[in-house]
Amino acid sequence: MNILREKIESLKVHGKKILSRKYLVTTILFLVWILFFDENSIVSHQRQKQRLREMLQQKEYYIEQIAVDKIKMKELNSGLDNLEKFAREQYYMSAQDEEVFIVAED
Repeated sequence: MNILREKIESLKVHGKKILSRKYLVTTILFLVWILFFDENSIVSHQRQKQRLREMLQQKEYYIEQIAVDKIKMKELNSGLDNLEKFAREQYYMSAQDEEVFIVAED
């Protein structure tokens, strides 16, 4: 009987160790899943933060471009001379009696 009791006690101790290891392994697997594979993982969170930084930089760039374009629009709408100058420089337009020569710089 003592041998049977000792074996039962031994199984209880080993059973507790196995159960505690199962919980440990399950917890580790759960944390790995949450940190790396889940939809809201740390990896995807970092990617989204990087994307947000890039988009904020683009926003600043476009705000600056809008300000520059507004200045150009005011300049173009200020008179025919400015509009003609812009058309000649940007689109190589000319009057009917003129010839346009484009010089390419290397």
